[in-house]
Amino acid sequence: MAKLSTNSKKNNGIVKLKTVVKKLQNSLLLGKNSSIYSETRDSSSNQVPEDVKEGHLAVVAVDGDEPKRFIVPLNYLNHPTFLRLLEQAAEEYGFNREGAIT
Repeated sequence: MAKLSTNSKKNNGIVKLKTVVKKLQNSLLLGKNSSIYSETRDSSSNQVPEDVKEGHLAVVAVDGDEPKRFIVPLNYLNHPTFLRLLEQAAEEYGFNREGAIT
């Protein structure tokens, strides 16, 4: 019976993760005039950092107090290995956030 509960939790986590990935993909398709973009960007700087090339996004992972920044190609958002990594992170650390990932 415990195995059924574990599988149910795992499937629920995968569904949530897929929803988050879908929202992230959709938010990346928004134009510069969207309200989400204008609310989150720094009004003093209209430039993307030089190391973030077109078709990429910056991701910050924190290990303890040590943040590490990665530049990730957007096509990784659909790659099975990357999705599996996100699923493993959700299982290990939990993920109960609704809305945009910041």
